Amino acid sequence: MKRWFDYQNHVCIVFEKLGSSLFDFLKENDFQPFSVDQVRCFGRQLLESVAYIHSLNLIHTDLKPENILLVSSDYKEVVDYRVHKHASNQPNPTRRAPRSSRIKLIDFGGTTYDGECSFLVVSTRHYRAPEVILAGSGWSYPCDIWSIACILLELCSGKVLFQTRDDLEHLAMMERVIGPIPSYMIRKSKGQALKYFIQERKLNWPDRYTSRDSIRAVLRIRGLRDLVMNHADKSSRSLLDLLQQMFCYDPSKRITAKEALQHPFLQVPLEE
Repeated sequence: MKRWFDYQNHVCIVFEKLGSSLFDFLKENDFQPFSVDQVRCFGRQLLESVAYIHSLNLIHTDLKPENILLVSSDYKEVVDYRVHKHASNQPNPTRRAPRSSRIKLIDFGGTTYDGECSFLVVSTRHYRAPEVILAGSGWSYPCDIWSIACILLELCSGKVLFQTRDDLEHLAMMERVIGPIPSYMIRKSKGQALKYFIQERKLNWPDRYTSRDSIRAVLRIRGLRDLVMNHADKSSRSLLDLLQQMFCYDPSKRITAKEALQHPFLQVPLEE
């Protein structure tokens, strides 16, 4: 924050001028994914930011590409070797790449102190952790880590991972990507979440209310290994290992931001 002033009984806050959000950059680039090196750079900075706010006992609760801004919107055109040319006389396909991978995390309007979590539901749906949906043991710092995992995969693929409309469909998509929800977590579920399961053992999907469009949407999703291998090239094994630890259903076993920063996938110098 640079300064603030009052204008006609409105408090106006002046911040530094930054570039477009990662979501807007993807959108303006026809949702072509970032390179793995850029995703690595984004991921490290994002985790550094989150590790810092977690050290202050704060939980962001709304991590998503819209809330991550590039420091500069300047870009360059680069050849996209991942796109196969259909004809030899066609020019090489190109995509936009940021000239700088420096980012800043914004929007702390929903940020809360751990232990003062008064909201039952947090996070934009696509980036919402399973413990928030299941409402069993509550949510805390690990819900931010789940969101970051969703973001990293989205930046690698150019597509939202969990493009979903309701809780049951969301849980079904999670099981397609990651595997079955542990039974002990199901047994901890409370309230409305209990109706999503059969005898507290198995996800009741599809149920009699599930539409054909919803079934098709879930069945189109591939497993985490396939998703990563399809987009991460030489870094796929390292990125897969990190995401598996971030996508742990049990929040008590999910990797922390501080631990994730020590992961081999992120052990490269940041771009100047």
